[in-house]
Amino acid sequence: MKSIFMTLAVAGVMAMSGAAQAAPALYSQVGTQNTATYSFTAATTGNLTGYFAGSKADYENEVGMMVNGVATGLFGLNNKTSAYGQAFNFGNVVAGDVLVFVLSNIKPGNIGPWYSQTNLNSDLTNHVYSSYYAGDDRLSAGTYVAFEDKPRGGDFNYNDISFVFSNVTTEVPEPASIALLGLGIAGLGLSRRKKAVKA
Repeated sequence: MKSIFMTLAVAGVMAMSGAAQAAPALYSQVGTQNTATYSFTAATTGNLTGYFAGSKADYENEVGMMVNGVATGLFGLNNKTSAYGQAFNFGNVVAGDVLVFVLSNIKPGNIGPWYSQTNLNSDLTNHVYSSYYAGDDRLSAGTYVAFEDKPRGGDFNYNDISFVFSNVTTEVPEPASIALLGLGIAGLGLSRRKKAVKA
């Protein structure tokens, strides 16, 4: 029993650090709107780079960014022409800058735009899901952001078009990591309690 709790504790810590993650954690509540509210900020002063992580969207889209409420005017990583891992420099940011990601529709051209900040969306629907990604041979480690590109959230799979952003932090931790870490800590507490009772 003790080894099970120790395994859970280690798994929780590894999941929190992203060390065991081979691919970005996908949205698990497909069919229901993501209720998480994300607050993205620049981690350090310097360039912010985005990497194309994939697309299953029928629409053609590009991603842009607002910094402290001001649009940068830079859009890139077109989901119909970008290759997995392709990078785009979104420009210079200052540590603590507030970031809002923007999905701009190119074709059919009459959808959105969709923002990572729900109250900016014309349909008042959350169009993003985010988690930490540890990286791979073509994607940098960073903040994974996946968009739902259809009005009113479409099928709510949050897998239509996705990116990984370096130099970005978010205030909403991945729920699965928190659950694993909680189980690990509970297991350690139970293990210590049993030792105290035996002594």
